[in-house]
Amino acid sequence: MDFEFTQEQQLLRKTVRHFVDEEIIPYIAGWDAAGAFDPAIWTRLKDMGLMGVCIPEKYGGSGMDYNSLAIICEELERGDTAFRTAVSVHTGLNSMSLLQWGTEQQKEQYLVPQAKGEKIGAFGLTEPGAGSDVAALASTAVRDGEHYILNGQKTWISLCDAADHFIVFAYTDKEKKHKGISAFIVERTWEGFSSKALKGKYGIRSGNTGELFFDDLRVPVENLLGQEGEGFKIAMSALDNGRFTVAAGACGLLMACIEESVKYCHSRSTFGKPIGEHQLVQQMLANMEAGYQMSRLLVYRAGEMKNQGKRNTRETSLAKWQACDFANKAADDAVQIHGAYGYTDEYPVARFLRNSKAPVIYEGTREIHTLMQADYVLGNRQDKKLNQMLPQWPFEE
Repeated sequence: MDFEFTQEQQLLRKTVRHFVDEEIIPYIAGWDAAGAFDPAIWTRLKDMGLMGVCIPEKYGGSGMDYNSLAIICEELERGDTAFRTAVSVHTGLNSMSLLQWGTEQQKEQYLVPQAKGEKIGAFGLTEPGAGSDVAALASTAVRDGEHYILNGQKTWISLCDAADHFIVFAYTDKEKKHKGISAFIVERTWEGFSSKALKGKYGIRSGNTGELFFDDLRVPVENLLGQEGEGFKIAMSALDNGRFTVAAGACGLLMACIEESVKYCHSRSTFGKPIGEHQLVQQMLANMEAGYQMSRLLVYRAGEMKNQGKRNTRETSLAKWQACDFANKAADDAVQIHGAYGYTDEYPVARFLRNSKAPVIYEGTREIHTLMQADYVLGNRQDKKLNQMLPQWPFEE
């Protein structure tokens, strides 16, 4: 049991923190108001090798461990949730799924350019009538010779207008329910594909989120990810990776709430003393710190299980649930500490509060994770080893 970060991990954190301080925080208020961030950020993430940090070098990645991905997500969300979301979707949901389930041909064609940052990947599972209830999918893929004909719609898809490649889920056999769902690798440029951004989001405003549409889109048979009927398994294993990055990002938001609240406590006085000397303000700060420390322990434990090649659905679910709840409460308290100023865009805490709500909902609502944890405790749920596991670290080259 070792709670210390390696020198390489410490250097990675320092590098990403400097990037956030210099290239995100000074501009994020404007990007948030405009509803988009500077696309040059993608180039910077690529140049720093952050687009494939935990992908083996033989597939174009940096070959670092899975907790290095957590460090990146933690530091990026300290700047803004939109940037962590971009890495979560590109790396956690898409690239790591290709690493786990893809054929060598698929890895060469799609994973390598994504890990190098030359292409952007996204993930299409949610539909207007299917969120937590994945089996309610309406999208279909019908075999036609050497292609599948894909029809349907996805919604709340991050990077909908930015991504080049998508992992999309659809029914190949509706009668089998969740065992009839399959996964496909889809390219934006194919005929029958279109996307549309959603406007008016409460939070994560600078991030691109929207809908995907498939109209008789022809997907080559070789772009089937895994086997027919394995889509549900692939989706759930992908969510293990996505939830891991979401939980790590929540730690970054907790960190940001603490930093901004402490700064304000040292600059603001009421009733003849700094507000940080009032006990109820101290209570809010103490709760933020407790949430931050507990969340990090849960996150990095899950990451170490990934490093060891162990199934971590239970541990990642708990980390995602608790870290996101702690971050949501911390952001609410940060606004309270700032008083009326916290209710304006003069300080970043209002943006923290807006951003903190979505992670409590996506990739498994807090209610879904509550039920999952109860089922584990009661012995009603057990996780078996998958027929395709995420490769353990260090990677074999």
